[in-house]
Amino acid sequence: MQPYIHVGIMFAPSISFELHGEYTSTHSPNHFQGPVKLERNAHGETSLLYEGTKQKVQLPLLLEPADAAKSFFELKDVTIGINFHWERQENQRFTGALKIIEENGHLTAINILPLEDYLKSVISSEMSATSSEALLKAHAVISRSWLLAQVEKSRKLKQQDNKHDFPAQKGEHIRWYDREDHLHFDVCADDHCQRYQGITRESTPEVSRAIDATRGQVLTFNGQICDARYSKCCGGISERFENVWEPVAHPYLSPVTDNSRQPEGFDLPLNSEAKAEQWINNQPEAFCNTHDKQVLSQVLNDYDQETLDFFRWEQSLTQEEIQELLYKKLTLSVGKIVRLVPIERGESGRLIKLHIEGTEKSIVIGKELEIRKAFSPSHLYSAAFVVEHLDIHEGVPGRFLFRGAGWGHGVGLCQIGAAVMGTKGYTYEQILAHYFTNSHLETRY
Repeated sequence: MQPYIHVGIMFAPSISFELHGEYTSTHSPNHFQGPVKLERNAHGETSLLYEGTKQKVQLPLLLEPADAAKSFFELKDVTIGINFHWERQENQRFTGALKIIEENGHLTAINILPLEDYLKSVISSEMSATSSEALLKAHAVISRSWLLAQVEKSRKLKQQDNKHDFPAQKGEHIRWYDREDHLHFDVCADDHCQRYQGITRESTPEVSRAIDATRGQVLTFNGQICDARYSKCCGGISERFENVWEPVAHPYLSPVTDNSRQPEGFDLPLNSEAKAEQWINNQPEAFCNTHDKQVLSQVLNDYDQETLDFFRWEQSLTQEEIQELLYKKLTLSVGKIVRLVPIERGESGRLIKLHIEGTEKSIVIGKELEIRKAFSPSHLYSAAFVVEHLDIHEGVPGRFLFRGAGWGHGVGLCQIGAAVMGTKGYTYEQILAHYFTNSHLETRY
């Protein structure tokens, strides 16, 4: 039997929503329908505004539809693409139950629904109706696998009362980010976990067929459900899990060249500066090395296509811009930046540790997302980059040119590469076998 899951949708001091259909409440025998607003004051009290009246309410508040098949709720001003270049707000609609809790002084809206219904929204949000059947099925399997692996991981973490541990030496700033940051729900609705927008974007018949055809199917390794990861574009080679997140090896999340054969003229792995620079400064043949707009539209929504330079990309930052970013994003003040020196790279060339040499202080930062945050108002496309120090005056560069490869952490399935594989006639089983080494396909319910 399929499980129900809890998805964190939005986090704010006040939450407005509209109930389409009748909903019952944990705190009232009456039915609710229409506009509702919850807000929290400075004293930590939560009020519910409904039909012109305002009353205090105890949290958590659970609203369940009287008719689950016909009812839905619409949350107002949901932020999507948090901290990414396309961050924006939109109203979003959801089926299932709505739960409001207090969390760290703000309100959190949680959607509770069956897993397969959740998947139809995720795949519709991540993929296009024009996607190949193989791509849709492959994504259904990895999204289902990832989610069930996270639910199990949460259960174990709560039992162990385990907390983040960021091992770092003196003079290091090391951090990684993963979904166990969420303690009160299984996953969030943004790209931090999996992009989920409810029924805001209706599931297409193609997506529904792919979900139904793979119902209950997951990837496993040694009998355990795989923590199946994916990113937009690996840049030609995927990365190890432990180089991006906690230091736990998952053999099925090992480096894979995004090609039907080993690329010629390159010495892999790319964990030395010379090899990484050669790779990043060239255009190796890879499934994800494509400018085919029809293929890209399968994976990229309109706001994702605001730029298409992601297999290989460049970004220039001035001395002043980097200083401001380091302080704003990581609260680091090192004086003028003299050099940015790679300390450790993964097999895909992605940086794990980077040394920042300043006139007042030097520090090593990591892992990959912390590095990406440090040098962009949102995030750099990836941590697979080399830096050219330019306009040097008295030993201090005036400008830094970043040349990089790929979009995202690069672990697991490459969405653009998988889209190309689908158009070339690969089956979803072959796509999964390509990106997840030695994994097995199983039906769990």
